[in-house]
Formats: sequence, C-alpha cells, structure tokens
Amino acid sequence: MSEIPSVLFVCVHNAGRSQMAAGWLTHLAGDAVEVRSAGSLPGDEVNPSAVAAMAEVGIDISTATPEVLTTEAVQASDVVITMGCGDACPVFPGKRYLDWELEDPAGQGVEAVRPIRDDIEGRIRGLLAELGGTPAATAPA
Repeated sequence: MSEIPSVLFVCVHNAGRSQMAAGWLTHLAGDAVEVRSAGSLPGDEVNPSAVAAMAEVGIDISTATPEVLTTEAVQASDVVITMGCGDACPVFPGKRYLDWELEDPAGQGVEAVRPIRDDIEGRIRGLLAELGGTPAATAPA
C-alpha cells in the first residue's frame, strides 16, 4: 500500500451503495484515505433516496456522479470493495479485494435505504480501523 491508502468502491450503477460508502469514508477519513467509486454499468444519477439518507447524517453526496469502472481505477487502488458487480471488476495481483453483500437501494425509499446506510457505516469504520486510520469526524446522532 502507498503512504496514503486508496480505496475503490464498485457497484453496478454507482448510484447507491458505492456512493454512500465513498461518502462515509471521505467523511470519516478526511485526507487520510484516497476514495474512488465506480460502476460496471453506471446510472444517470445518484439514487435520490441514498442522497436523502446520507443528508440525514450530515453527509452531502448530492454532487456525486456515477462513473464508469476503468482498469486504471482498479490499478490505482490498494483496496477494491465490490458490492454486487459480479465478474465485471478486473483483478490484479497485489490488490486487496473485498466483497460486501449489501441490499441494493435502487428503487427504494429513504426508510429502506437507512439500514443499508447504517450497515455501510459500520463496515467503513471497520475498514478504517484495518487501514490504521482514526475517524476524522463522527456523524451526528
């Protein structure tokens, strides 16, 4: 791993889970971790329910845009976390790969997205501890 670890979150549409995960890691790690997110078949916009659920905890992902997954993004990352992209994510030696099984928030309201958001927060806090980082911020209760 480089001096500053880099993490890539990947889900199919890069519109919900991966965007929430990137938002959480950016919020908690600050500049201590380089954060990327992408999708194998990116959507047109970030899921409005994901945006609303994250706003409830003080994290703004409203300006995020779905990005296409590239080989370069994977190569530039130390840790690649997939969230339902299947075999679309290229595998390179020396990278750490994790697969987080998370419910897909697509088409769901904020009430259904909240538990997914909270699950992602717990996983992000665990990842940050593994990377040796200390949360830079904590979300309001």
